Amino acid sequence: MNHVKKLYDKMVDNKRYGITLLAVGSFFYLGVIIPTEVKILNDLYLLMGTSSLFLGGAIFFFIRSKLAYNELLDSEEGIEYLSKK
Repeated sequence: MNHVKKLYDKMVDNKRYGITLLAVGSFFYLGVIIPTEVKILNDLYLLMGTSSLFLGGAIFFFIRSKLAYNELLDSEEGIEYLSKK
């Protein structure tokens, strides 16, 4: 049961990390698409790269959360633990 609880906690933590990275990445993306008077090309590349990095990290953590969820569904103890939550 201890393994199931740790796996559930990892699943929830990875989902929270993914949501946080998604929010930060979208703020960087908004910095690119909102028009300003002076746009420096290097700043745009930096914002787009940072946005892509954060969004890629969000996808990575969402995938890890889904893998942990599937592993919980594969075990009988995991299904019982998920039904209690």
